[in-house]
Amino acid sequence: MSLRDLPGVLTAAQLDLTVAAIAAVQHPTGALPWPDGHTDPWDHVECAMALTLGGRLEQARAAYAWMLRTQAPDGSWCMKYDGEQVLDADVDTNQCAYVAVGVWQWWRVTGDRRLVDEMWPSVRRALDFVLDLQNPGGELSWCRRADGSRDRDALLTGSSSSYQALRCGIALAELVGEPQPEWELGAGLLQHAVARHPDAFLDKSRFSMDWYYPVLAGAVRGEAATRLLASRWDDFHVAGVGVRCVADRPWVTGAETAELVLTLAAVGERERGLAILAEVQHLREDDGSYWTGLVFDEGVRWPVERSSWTSAAVVLAADALSGGPTLALFAGDDLPTGVLLPGGACSAADALCASS
Repeated sequence: MSLRDLPGVLTAAQLDLTVAAIAAVQHPTGALPWPDGHTDPWDHVECAMALTLGGRLEQARAAYAWMLRTQAPDGSWCMKYDGEQVLDADVDTNQCAYVAVGVWQWWRVTGDRRLVDEMWPSVRRALDFVLDLQNPGGELSWCRRADGSRDRDALLTGSSSSYQALRCGIALAELVGEPQPEWELGAGLLQHAVARHPDAFLDKSRFSMDWYYPVLAGAVRGEAATRLLASRWDDFHVAGVGVRCVADRPWVTGAETAELVLTLAAVGERERGLAILAEVQHLREDDGSYWTGLVFDEGVRWPVERSSWTSAAVVLAADALSGGPTLALFAGDDLPTGVLLPGGACSAADALCASS
């Protein structure tokens, strides 16, 4: 369990520095916060995954213990915390689902069943909660408000990410011997919504995440994935600089760039992924941390912050490109798919590209 050299881009020692930079911001409660001090469950789990890859297992365990302590009885987490104090009591379904990805990654990296058994009841409650907010068309309501009301609008990125989480959850259920057939049905409906019904989601097509996430999360594969990535490549990729967060803004971000690299690795385009990860090393500091983004037409870093989740995304991308366990996690070849509906992933890009 160690990080590997990625020749021409990052050495194992440099990656270890980046993991150390993530570990350095961990709150005494185990929370892994943003630069402004707040913690959200999705980015927290992503940082825990980077700690696990870097062998900082006690700090990763502390991060998962934070998840256990802050989870509500209904399986949800709030959107924002200061330590363990709630700052924003709205609930994002995608943020709640991602714990399943983290726990499955822990198992595949460490083989430590003890943490899996400790976390399994939490994962089960979380995914049950998420599927309780699934709309009839398969897409997920993105939010439950603090007052208990449900925002039925759906987000393509969030629903795509939650599809990967459900696949990891189904794999965990098989591991612990507690099959969850309703998750398999829910995952199939969710994949179908992402792949075939882009009109079911709010229009966020300006954002690069809505472009690559259906591929990154495994809802779109094969020739369909190739077509989808090609459809907006020039809108979002800035040669020599990285990937825009928003199509009409001169702003590249480290996290979106690293996630596109993960996407490319997952579909077998390693060389292109290597080149793009190399492009964004202008955001790296000597201590291993990464600036969040760059306004490239002015040469100004913005926001003026170095974010733990950007660093975590880089670690995951580098591990995938080096053939580490992250590659299998996002390629998903050994993950259950759920009960897929006819005409799903194989023709997904046609519908998605038509909506672009």
